[in-house]
Amino acid sequence: MIKTVSRPAAAHRHTVLSNKVIASWAIGLAVLGATAITVLWLIGSGQHASTRLDAIRTALSIVFGGGGAAGLLLTARRQRTTELDIEIKSHDATEARITELYGKAAEQLGNDKAPVRLAGLFALERLAQGHPEHRQTIVDLICAYLRMPFDATASDEGTSDAESAAAPVQEQEVRDTAQTVLAGHLRADEGAADLFWPDIRVNLAGATLSTFGFAHCHVHHATFAGARFVGPAVFRGATFDRQGDFRSARFTGLAEFRRVTFGGEGANFRGAEFEGEVQFGTRTVATVAEARTVTTDGIRRRWPDGWVERADPEREGWARLVRSGGESSR
Repeated sequence: MIKTVSRPAAAHRHTVLSNKVIASWAIGLAVLGATAITVLWLIGSGQHASTRLDAIRTALSIVFGGGGAAGLLLTARRQRTTELDIEIKSHDATEARITELYGKAAEQLGNDKAPVRLAGLFALERLAQGHPEHRQTIVDLICAYLRMPFDATASDEGTSDAESAAAPVQEQEVRDTAQTVLAGHLRADEGAADLFWPDIRVNLAGATLSTFGFAHCHVHHATFAGARFVGPAVFRGATFDRQGDFRSARFTGLAEFRRVTFGGEGANFRGAEFEGEVQFGTRTVATVAEARTVTTDGIRRRWPDGWVERADPEREGWARLVRSGGESSR
């Protein structure tokens, strides 16, 4: 369920006006009136009767003025209460609508028809764009969809041969769209700053990702542990504020990490496997301990400074990354 937002803080500070407070105000006004009459009467002692009468009128004016001020205070308080009620009702209606839209979009994402799943993705994207407080939840849902097992040879039961053949292609289209939605909102492009979703955490551990484009994306941290990258995986210019976790990931095609920034805990490629071209570049700093590569001639690979390939005695046809001084990475 989508995370709800608490009601306005002002609503929690509102208290009911008690009879004790009303009685205290009445007693206070009575005391004020009696005190004013007494003081003005004493001041006007020895004066003409008309002067004393004016003193009484003045004292009564003070009392009525105090009562009027109390009335204004009550009116203002009533208005504040009304506005708070309207704000709370509006907030609750908005949250109910967001929850309803989220539920419908999530249901669409689980539909067996690819066009319906695509509609669910775009509905979630619109919802996240309009309500920043729910973006992480929606990103988590999209990532969870991409983490679901995907077998390109599978077919839907109860469909014709044509539909069966089209199902994997359609599912791949949905997954490509999900990847595009994520990457499109994780790039802080100057021309589309309003589309950028900052401080997002990405969890694609164990996912199967085809032709994965993550270039120039900026995230808080991301895990791709155990993920399988089919085709190119381009992370050029990406920024990971805390960490990039690629443990036991498998790259079947190009793996490009040029000009990638790993902050905080850095990057972890322990146990990763690279079968195609690799480009880390001189500006990328990463931990690649125990990563392995296929020893195929003609494939260009550039590792971070301090790392080279050595034949893997435990796995024929593969190489292990070791430090350039000859010391094993373990």
